[in-house]
Amino acid sequence: MKRKYPTILWPILAVVWVAFCFSTLLTAQNSATNSDNNQVVADQLRQMQQQLNEQQQQINRLQGELKEARGQVKLVNGGTQPELVPIGYSEPASGEPAAAVAVAPDAPPPGPTVIPAVVPLRVLPFDSPKTGGVLGVKVGPITLQPYGFIKSTAARDSSNPDGDDFPFAFGIWVNAANSLSTGVTSDSEFHVKARSTRFGMNIEWPDFSPKLTMTGRIEGDFEGNFNESNNSDVTSAISNNPRIRLAFVRLDYHASENTSFYFEGGQDWTLFGSGVQVELLETTGNAGYYGDARGRAPQLRAGWIQTLSHERNVKFLLEGGITMPGTGSIPKLGVLDTGCCGSTDLVAPPDGGEGLAVQLGEGDREGEDSGRPEVEGRIALQFQLDNAKGVAPAQISLAGFQGRSEYVPIGDLTTGAGLTAGDRAALAGKNPSSVMYGGQIGVQLPTRWATFTASLYRGANLRFYAAGQVNTFATMNCPTTGTFTVTHSLLTQDGSPGVQGPANVCVNEGDTNGFVAPELPIRSFGGFAQVGFPLSRIFNADPKGRNAGWRLLLSAGKDQVVDRDLQRFSGLGGALTTGSGAIPLAMGKFAALGVFYKLNQWANFAFEESIYASRLVFGDKIYAIAGFPANEWQDHRTEFGPIFTF
Repeated sequence: MKRKYPTILWPILAVVWVAFCFSTLLTAQNSATNSDNNQVVADQLRQMQQQLNEQQQQINRLQGELKEARGQVKLVNGGTQPELVPIGYSEPASGEPAAAVAVAPDAPPPGPTVIPAVVPLRVLPFDSPKTGGVLGVKVGPITLQPYGFIKSTAARDSSNPDGDDFPFAFGIWVNAANSLSTGVTSDSEFHVKARSTRFGMNIEWPDFSPKLTMTGRIEGDFEGNFNESNNSDVTSAISNNPRIRLAFVRLDYHASENTSFYFEGGQDWTLFGSGVQVELLETTGNAGYYGDARGRAPQLRAGWIQTLSHERNVKFLLEGGITMPGTGSIPKLGVLDTGCCGSTDLVAPPDGGEGLAVQLGEGDREGEDSGRPEVEGRIALQFQLDNAKGVAPAQISLAGFQGRSEYVPIGDLTTGAGLTAGDRAALAGKNPSSVMYGGQIGVQLPTRWATFTASLYRGANLRFYAAGQVNTFATMNCPTTGTFTVTHSLLTQDGSPGVQGPANVCVNEGDTNGFVAPELPIRSFGGFAQVGFPLSRIFNADPKGRNAGWRLLLSAGKDQVVDRDLQRFSGLGGALTTGSGAIPLAMGKFAALGVFYKLNQWANFAFEESIYASRLVFGDKIYAIAGFPANEWQDHRTEFGPIFTF
């Protein structure tokens, strides 16, 4: 018998079947969805891993660029100033532009491949500063680059009656008991000094124009006066005050790749004399009044720099400007009453104390009293004389200056014995004055074997430029014929040195044709020559070894007064005498041998043996050297010490 199910079961079975089918469908869909989600997550993971790899590559690349950007410090300009040079910089051959070489980020900087020739002291501004050329510390938008050196030397002088730690340059000892005597001995001296230490700062200011570069420099040393205070009374000899050497600003306009113009204002090396300088270990006097004429002074000047050939490094330089009209007067010496011909002075001369006060308060005013600037100019040419690697270009220069000194009288010319109303009217406004001038030619000729440097100059009234044996001008005598029977010695406001003597006022008694006797500049000439030998290069030393830094410098020079001027103005020329005021020094001369050793790019050691001598006029034995009459004084000097640059 066939079983029959209740009718109600069929709907239930249908619902169960539908639910089963729907559940199976949902399960299949969920499986597909989960599979898709897993694929998306895997893709995201792969993308993140790729991004991480790319970021790691960027980090590695930045680290490599950072290593490449790090600089190594090397010395430029003969080892006087530091400059940061990027790793990968290759020293170019002379006359060729610098080129970067590929260096692995982790590779050490390449060492020197050649020992450089002797580089002379360079002052001529042939290389116009470029924007970004000063590498140093950023202070806001301004870049500061400190430089300098620490120098300490021991020196012995066989004769130095003034007790100075440098060879006395005047030939007449102003601090000794007798200005022409060394006493019963030659008066030797021994000094250890550190005051030649020098410090400076190069500065660069930004500008929105890429063609305009603004730079400046401040430089000083400790060779000022010795300090005096309650806490250093017994240590004045080691309490050295700083002094300014250089302080100027400069604007360079780069008109094109080959042409630039500059303007400079401040204290810098003068155009006359300073373009070529002798290199010595003794830098306080630096052969001043012995053949190396030069100076530093406040000035305003401009220049034109033209590159004529990059291949041969040929450049042309033209400069001109105005400078402070310095005369080198020394008011601390006071004024001697040296009137001629039975004269009656209008006023009494100031004593030495008053002269010192004048010098401390004013320094030098005789040039400024002229009411006009000193004019200077220079023309120079640079070219590559020797194309060997490591040889600096040669330089030839011509320079000159012209100025005037004037002396403002003390007192009132309306009084004085023998002066009538007509005389006073004739003398009104007639201040004594003298011209100053000079010309110089300088050469620097570096080669792979030796470097020759020389300077020749000639001029008048050159005391300010460390030349002319300290002479400035001479005062003419009043006429000894006719009716000029009354003369007066006219003193000046600044307390002029007694060695110059006061000006002469010449009047004709009872007449109105009085005049101030002319003042004529005392002429002089001189120069120096120096030969430098790169010993390490000559003897093929290893450029990377400790013997790569040996140099030998041989130097000689002289400063001489024109003999005719000494005959006329020294008071020792007999019948030839027509005036007074010349110092009886005929010549100053020197010779030096220096050995310089460069331990590394910072440390230098030097030894120097030198002879300095001053000779009096006409062979007269006016000196008393160690108790004996002499015509020439000599100082044999030995100096040694380290120089560490930064």
